[in-house]
Amino acid sequence: MTNELYTAKKTTLPNGLIVVSEAMPQVRTAAVGVWVKSGSRVEPAEVNGISHFIEHMVFKGTARRSAEQIAQEADALGGHLDAFTAKELVCFNMKVLDQHLPEAFDILADLVTAPAFRDADIEKERAVITEEIKMEEDNPEYLVHELLSQNFWHGHAIGRPILGTVKTLGRFNHDVVTDFHQRWYAPNRMVVCGAGHLEHERLVELAAAKLGGLKAQSDGHRDSAPQARARLTTRSKKDLEQVHLCVGAPACPLPDERRYAVSLLANILGGGMSSRLFQRIREKEGLAYAVFADVQAYRDTGLMTVYAGTARETAQQALHLILMEMRRLKKEPVAVEELQRAKDNLKTSLMLSLESTTARMSNLARQEVYFGRFFNPDEILAAIDAVSAEQVQAAAQEFFQAGLLGATVLGHLDGLEFSRDALEC
Repeated sequence: MTNELYTAKKTTLPNGLIVVSEAMPQVRTAAVGVWVKSGSRVEPAEVNGISHFIEHMVFKGTARRSAEQIAQEADALGGHLDAFTAKELVCFNMKVLDQHLPEAFDILADLVTAPAFRDADIEKERAVITEEIKMEEDNPEYLVHELLSQNFWHGHAIGRPILGTVKTLGRFNHDVVTDFHQRWYAPNRMVVCGAGHLEHERLVELAAAKLGGLKAQSDGHRDSAPQARARLTTRSKKDLEQVHLCVGAPACPLPDERRYAVSLLANILGGGMSSRLFQRIREKEGLAYAVFADVQAYRDTGLMTVYAGTARETAQQALHLILMEMRRLKKEPVAVEELQRAKDNLKTSLMLSLESTTARMSNLARQEVYFGRFFNPDEILAAIDAVSAEQVQAAAQEFFQAGLLGATVLGHLDGLEFSRDALEC
């Protein structure tokens, strides 16, 4: 069955800028984004966090607009202006009524091409992000995941924090920020993406007018695929009421054909109320309020994490149960009913997420960046349905190996001991 409403189109401008869009004639809004193939992964260690810093700094003002004017113009359109930084991407996006698409794109283009990077603003933003780092340090669920990532990918840029550190923030000045921006905010490293009530040809015209004059940069950045380092690390924070556990296992890269089997594996393990960990650790044993599994996939690697927050006296038991369920998925094929339930859950979540123009735009952009092609929703649903119990078990057997697993334990750990042997799987 073909979804006739799916009309993804792609155009590449002479300077290398890629423009992709999907028409959604049934809606009256349009979401547009400028995606930069930057992120914390491409940063030298000494300026870790600079991608995120630049993402903040562009809102401080441009050659044409002050920070207040940026906010006023966005609000005048009734639009939602947003940005985020990830490991391999930076995105600036806006959602507006279809009639305001030209004005919205003009704001986005101004942000990414002409930030002022004033010295006074750099100093202010350094203080702001320092407080953001402190805030995240006070968030145990975030912190335990961050510590796991840093240790799991130790020695590789992908393991470094997106926010950077207080030390690296201190190295940012006008020249450092400008040099990094000029190198990475180049047309051949950007994708303009739109979804909603729009015409592809019109979006191409807007992109060409605002970004067509930019000059391409030579692409000299190359790095190796990160190698997983199986470590068990602990960090004591006496002010925490709970012990926070995060177990990590390698997973396949995002473009890998096994991605659907891995997603189903994570769903079965800890993806919802009927998942094995939720039922065993929360419902049956009453050890945790929050317990879940997630997958972070990148261009050449991936990481599956399992998180649980529990009491000090039950932390070792909770870790044991997590490993026990991992072992069971390796040894026993998933039952037909359980696999179908996971498929239905995954498919429904996917389709619900694609109902908004912003989500559709983001999905389209990631498909272009990681695959260079577009998958219509029916194609993805069919791929999920095609996954067998044997494929899910094979993924568990490949990735849930004792020598590949890592874990981080965070909390008031006085008197508690965790050994590497605890990760036998």
